[in-house]
Amino acid sequence: MRWMRNVVAWIAAVVVAAMAGSIVQTQFNLAMIRDLGAPVPWNLRLETTLHDLIHFAPTYGLLVAAAFLIALAVSGLLARRWPRARAPLHTLAAGTGIAAALLLMNWILPATVIGAARFGTGILALALAGALGGLLFARWTQPREP
Repeated sequence: MRWMRNVVAWIAAVVVAAMAGSIVQTQFNLAMIRDLGAPVPWNLRLETTLHDLIHFAPTYGLLVAAAFLIALAVSGLLARRWPRARAPLHTLAAGTGIAAALLLMNWILPATVIGAARFGTGILALALAGALGGLLFARWTQPREP
């Protein structure tokens, strides 16, 4: 049954990271609009954030799922060797996986499809959202004490 707990934890971590990344992406986009001189009141921020959680997060979740599939598998193997470093390994792997996926996507595609990924700070913020998912995965899959 441990594998089932790992699968549920992986799915939950993907959902959390995708939602956090969606919020980050939305706020970066709204900041760019504000920088152009357009007003961005709080009610518009909230409405846009909720819209993106419904419409952008599921699509972004596919990228997160692919990145986590590779990154958390590698960190899981490393955690077997260094069990005390489990949480930092999963956290670092998830954040690095997101950053790598975004950089690869920016390199392959003719246009940057995720606005926040146009900037180093945006990639960092999205990677931190991914790291949050990795940290939660580590906590949710922590081996139980006998």
